[in-house]
Amino acid sequence: MASIKKIQVTFDCAEPERVARFWCEVLGYVLPPPPKGFASWGDFDRSLPPERRGAAFACMDPEGVGPRLFFQRVPEGKVVKNRVHIDVRVGTGLVGEERVAALEAECARLVALGGVRVRLLTADEYNESCLVMQDVEGNEFCLD
Repeated sequence: MASIKKIQVTFDCAEPERVARFWCEVLGYVLPPPPKGFASWGDFDRSLPPERRGAAFACMDPEGVGPRLFFQRVPEGKVVKNRVHIDVRVGTGLVGEERVAALEAECARLVALGGVRVRLLTADEYNESCLVMQDVEGNEFCLD
């Protein structure tokens, strides 16, 4: 019998701290405590060689249930659609106009944080409505 393992979702990005702080707001995540011996992540970052400063950031579910998110700086920009994306479950159990209203309300909150609304996919005979968005660096995700 297979065992369930904890996972981490890693994002390649240009500005790890900016993207991490956006996702903290989206998901209600928090920053993990800084490494032992450092009062803050800023103190830790300043201890690194100049080429490593700002190269990575992380956030975590304060309840320890959801996966840790890790953000790493890469030199190349995003050029194609994500092969994997996050579905943020804001409309679970809702249908029709009530679901769309919940999706649109969350979309408005995330746009104010720097997210981008892409399009609403309306319900069909197989799927409920969902709303496609992009984070602050253009990574696609869905409000579902």
